[in-house]
Amino acid sequence: MSNNSNQRAPKPNRSLGRKIIISVIAILIVLAVSISFLGYRYFQEALKPLNPQNTRVTQVHIPLGASNKQIGSILQNKKIVKSGMVFDYYVKSNNMNDFRAGYYQLKPSMSLKMIAKQLQKGGSDQPIQSTKGKVLVREGANIDQIAEQVALTTDFSKQNFLSVMKDQQFMKQLEKSFPQLLTSAMHAKHVRYRLEGYLYPATYEVKKNTSLKSLVIQMVAKANQVLAPHYRQIKKTKMSLQEFMTLASLIEREGVNQTDRRKMAGVLLNRIKIDMPLQSDVAVLYAIHRNSKQLTNKDLQNSSPYNLYKYAGFGPGPFDSPSISSIQAILHPLDRSKNYLYFVANTKTKKVYYSKTYEEHQLQIAKHASNN
Repeated sequence: MSNNSNQRAPKPNRSLGRKIIISVIAILIVLAVSISFLGYRYFQEALKPLNPQNTRVTQVHIPLGASNKQIGSILQNKKIVKSGMVFDYYVKSNNMNDFRAGYYQLKPSMSLKMIAKQLQKGGSDQPIQSTKGKVLVREGANIDQIAEQVALTTDFSKQNFLSVMKDQQFMKQLEKSFPQLLTSAMHAKHVRYRLEGYLYPATYEVKKNTSLKSLVIQMVAKANQVLAPHYRQIKKTKMSLQEFMTLASLIEREGVNQTDRRKMAGVLLNRIKIDMPLQSDVAVLYAIHRNSKQLTNKDLQNSSPYNLYKYAGFGPGPFDSPSISSIQAILHPLDRSKNYLYFVANTKTKKVYYSKTYEEHQLQIAKHASNN
């Protein structure tokens, strides 16, 4: 029987363990050096302009009270700097602060130093157009559509434009400047936009330093210029300008030629005279925020005050920007004495058919609208 008491346990391979530890440490050191090197390179690259070749101006809004970190994030999201975090570190390490709120015109070709100095100088208190452009307000366009056009052709966003449309202080300033044009609009109830119908269809030049409010003022001033020769005649209609422009806005979207516009004006005025709902598809489409012409029975029952199928009278106000042709049609209606109360158009021939009674109107629809 062998004696195991003198047998010793095998010695652990300390050499192998030490090698493994050294290898892991070496790998960690290499990783740390690599990460530090890559981080350093990224930091150095982020200090440089994002794109020295890109001189396109972007409008950036810095809100009141924004921290350096928040400003960095805004600049990164707007693609002005590569890293908002690096921007935050840069301005802190260089003791650059006291950045001011406002709208700025910045470029990806600018260095962090240039951007920071610009932010210290301060921006505009309202959006500024940074590149020359033009805005086309089409005949029959509503404010939502005009806002989309502004966003397409300027540096202002759709929301920028709509915010101005909701700026009640600005509306009061406009009323003081254009009292004949805007007083009735400013006192109307349940309107979506106070300036709906008063942004005249035309092409407006937007220069480098044009503010969004000054652009709107141009549009309103043009409407006032066009309407000024007609104010006395409009007053004789016994309608407020808001009511008058409401009818003109309906004619703008309904009329095919000037003769039919004047006949349609007669129909609308005849309905108003007997307190009959205007029953305009244009009004319903505006009420439900749509531009297509396919309406359902549910659409016609919409409770919006703009739904002139459901409610008699003029509603809150205009539905779009009418042209001088539609304005003149309301001033000079045709065939009112024929007591027409209905019309239907054949979309293929563009011919419009007028009726005195609902029964006649249904016959015209069966005969002509079915061929559309």
